[in-house]
This record gives sequence, structure tokens and C-alpha cells, in this order.
Amino acid sequence: MNVATCSMLRFHFPILNFTKPLISTRFNMRLLSVRNSPASYISTTTTEPAKSKKNEPWLIVGLGNPGKKYAATRHNVGFEMVDAIAEAEGISMSSVSFKALFGKGFIGDVPVLLAKPQTFMNASGESVGAIVSYYKIPLKQVIVIFDDMDLPFAKLRLLSKGGHGGHNGMKSVINHLKGNSGFPRLRIGIGRPPGKMDPISFVIRQFTKQEREELNFTLQHDGLEVVRIILLEGFDKGAKFVNTAKKVEQIG
Repeated sequence: MNVATCSMLRFHFPILNFTKPLISTRFNMRLLSVRNSPASYISTTTTEPAKSKKNEPWLIVGLGNPGKKYAATRHNVGFEMVDAIAEAEGISMSSVSFKALFGKGFIGDVPVLLAKPQTFMNASGESVGAIVSYYKIPLKQVIVIFDDMDLPFAKLRLLSKGGHGGHNGMKSVINHLKGNSGFPRLRIGIGRPPGKMDPISFVIRQFTKQEREELNFTLQHDGLEVVRIILLEGFDKGAKFVNTAKKVEQIG
């Protein structure tokens, strides 16, 4: 997999201006405060993520590869989930910051940052680490979304923490968070390669028409719903929504 970075893009650090005036002011004041704080930006706690305090920002990152060659492939379902969130919540992803396509907005009254790293999958952590560092976002409020061959196609699984499981994008993210893996991750099943197909060839393969319909339904319904539940009602309720045997059965 090509791990080259997008050298032609110009990156900058954005000033966050949200569309809801009262919340926007408090959020920007909080960001200014945490940037000037001497405390370390990465929490080493391994407790399960809980519901955030009102107006604390969340970072939602989808992993994938940039460019038309990789668009709509299995390795890019993380990008697609972030696009679904952005469209549903009216969040623009038009800016380029922190080596990522970057957006800011709200889910309910909770401020969120959306990011799709443009560094290629194997170097995703360069972008994620920079965002977490700049805004000092607690790891319990960083949700990373990525593809998983160990899950049946279009199934979702939400975990509060864990290793990289051999996924190079996740490996890079953990490395750039100083080895800390105590952040939520939403895994999207892409199934196993058929026959003896090489896994690398499989993950950059596009979907059949039937797969595309099934995946779109999962992202736009259960995917959106679980993200909203996590932010507005708490991680445990979100995990229950997607991880119970009954729910997995319904998705299939």
C-alpha cells in the first residue's frame, strides 16, 4: 500500500467558528484554554468512555486512502461513514487542515470535529495525532472508524479500546498517540477475501451493486444512529445498540 503523503496539499490550523453562537463561544474559549494548559494532551486512563460534558468537543475520524483510485473501495468505508455523518448533520468537509479533509459542526448540541486523513492509510496517525495534540482532545472523545475483514460484511462493532488488530491505519494512529489505544473505535465489516485473493487486492476492491445497497443502509441508518447515541446518551448505550446479538442479527 502506498504510504506517501499528499505533498501538494497545503495544510493549516483552523480557527473554529461554529454556527450556534452561544455554544460556539464557549467551545472556542475552551479550546483556547486547553491549548494554553501545561497538561499533557493524551490521557493514559483506560476506563470506558462515558458521556461527555456538555459542549466538550469530540473528534470523529474515518480512515481511508485519498484520490479517485481508492474512492468507494472497501478500505475506505471509514471515509464513507464520516461523509454520511457530515451530510446528515450539515457539516462542511471542504477545508484541508492537519493533513486531512476537515469539518466542524454539531451533533445535537455537542460540538464535533470530523476528519478524513489524506496521508494514505499507513500514515493516518500523522493527521490524528496532530489534531488531538492541537485541541487536546481526551482520548475517550476520539472515535476512529475503519474497515475490518474479521467482521461479516456491513456489520458494525463498537469497542472502547484495543489494539490495532493488524490494521495499518490503526497501527499508525496508536503510534502517533504515544502508544495509547484507549479510544473508541467503530469497526465496519467488509468480509473476507474470496478464495485465495490477496488481502491487499481485496481491500482496494469496489463493491457489488448488492453490497453497495447493503453498506449504504448500514452507514446511513445504524452507523449514524450509533454515533448520535454515543455523543448524546453515552458510550455504553451506543455499544449496546450495535453489539448485542439481536442487533447484529437485524443488520444481517
